[in-house]
Amino acid sequence: MPSDKPGLVSARPDLTADLMARTGLDEDILTELVHRFYARVRDDDVLGPIFAAQITDWGPHLARMVAFWSSVALMTGRYHGAPVPAHTRLPINAAHFDRWLALFRQTAQDVCTPTGAAHVIERAERIARSLNMAVEQAQSGPDAIPALG
Repeated sequence: MPSDKPGLVSARPDLTADLMARTGLDEDILTELVHRFYARVRDDDVLGPIFAAQITDWGPHLARMVAFWSSVALMTGRYHGAPVPAHTRLPINAAHFDRWLALFRQTAQDVCTPTGAAHVIERAERIARSLNMAVEQAQSGPDAIPALG
């Protein structure tokens, strides 16, 4: 069941079409989600300065994030990057990920269908946990042993 949406490229077209049908998500909605979310991030007192120090040209970053969320939410395989190294060098901690998630949840609920919002929020929560663990590990030094539990 290939997508009837022109221009949607997916490494797994049947899976992508199924996810789109089940969640109500598509590239246009993901683009709106990413753009609205990062507008909130830029305006946020906590996260805005961190992003401003790292990103001077938002166009390429937003395009990369749309590809990322297309890959994460619709299994398109469009994103080819390494998010862990990009985050481990930042001055961030668990509180920053909590704030990121709060803004993301709010934006997803504003932009997506309820099923679509639940879908991307669940993935965002997993991503935030993984990135937070990687950041904590990097900040504790190369010889640190990860905490259990």
